Amino acid sequence: MSDLKRTPLRDFHAKHGARLVDFAGWEMPVQYRSILEEHKAVRRSAGLFDVSHMGEVDVRGPDAQRFLNRIVTNDVAKLFPGRVLYSPMCYPNGGVVDDLLVYMRAPEDYFLCINAGNIDKDLAWIHEQAAGFSVTITDRSADYALLAIQGPNAVAIVQALTGAKLDRIGYYHFAEGTVAGVQCIISRTGYTGEDGFELYHAAGNAVALAEAIVQAGAVHGLELTGLGARDSLRLEAGYPLYGHEITADISPLTAGLGWTVKLDKGEDFIGRDALLAEKTNGSANKVVFFKTGDRRIVRADTPVLGPDGGVVGKVVSGTLSPILNEAIGSALVTAAAATLPLSVDIRGTSINLQLVKPPFVQLKKSST
Repeated sequence: MSDLKRTPLRDFHAKHGARLVDFAGWEMPVQYRSILEEHKAVRRSAGLFDVSHMGEVDVRGPDAQRFLNRIVTNDVAKLFPGRVLYSPMCYPNGGVVDDLLVYMRAPEDYFLCINAGNIDKDLAWIHEQAAGFSVTITDRSADYALLAIQGPNAVAIVQALTGAKLDRIGYYHFAEGTVAGVQCIISRTGYTGEDGFELYHAAGNAVALAEAIVQAGAVHGLELTGLGARDSLRLEAGYPLYGHEITADISPLTAGLGWTVKLDKGEDFIGRDALLAEKTNGSANKVVFFKTGDRRIVRADTPVLGPDGGVVGKVVSGTLSPILNEAIGSALVTAAAATLPLSVDIRGTSINLQLVKPPFVQLKKSST
């Protein structure tokens, strides 16, 4: 794996016994002790994730708000300093370039967090769309490391390391302050459905911050947590993963993310015409979530069968829920089939899909 990119915490992971794998061109920890135990720790106490492979981009200038409102489907005009916005960024056909977080630091000063596997593609797309806008776009991905601490005990652990008043930072809000002496953007966001924080900080401080969190978290049951648990946690929460529930061919409306598409925000945006037509005429396909009552994992790309045995779609994500102790997943199916009995065939055994509205488990994230 010598040709893979590494986060500043690569040796920290090896020191702590991580199993390292290739993830989107990065050498990343998939697990430490056990994916199942790491998953349960996040639901019951807390987990610490290295997500430094994510991309960070500054967008600044007099037209920053107008430009961002042009390239994302959600309404950037609703932001104020200290607020975070989740939004897809679409192609003209309504397909998704990426889903991202938009941070407003000040008027004319925004900060984006984008998916690791899409950094080059996203930056090329953003630069291409910036023609005619008075904005400066700066790739800051190499400057930042990013640690996520998630779970019911996350607030207590981080509060022990900072003078910032964490109870004043609402869900999808952020503040700037020091954590264990390291200057951070303290963002009350995450990808697990639990309460917690994502801490953006200078890459050179990553090891010191991670070690401080591990030490402070020991009495709270903190576990180092890899990408394996990150995926099962996000699927239990019903969160989309780019390349699975959302793609260049799966629109936000098809994916059930209609709440992120502000067709009436008062400004045109890329993909609006296609998304308006889809909303008016109905989506041809729909992403649905399911559980099976069976422990056998239903893998991505498994054909989904309708009542007559015909193929009506395919699984796009699948895993074992450690909390439910059964297989869960999502599938892209025809809109007509989304209300019918569905099944899959796993090595000659027919397994019924029980459609559910996520989250699959009760979550404890902050609602403030």
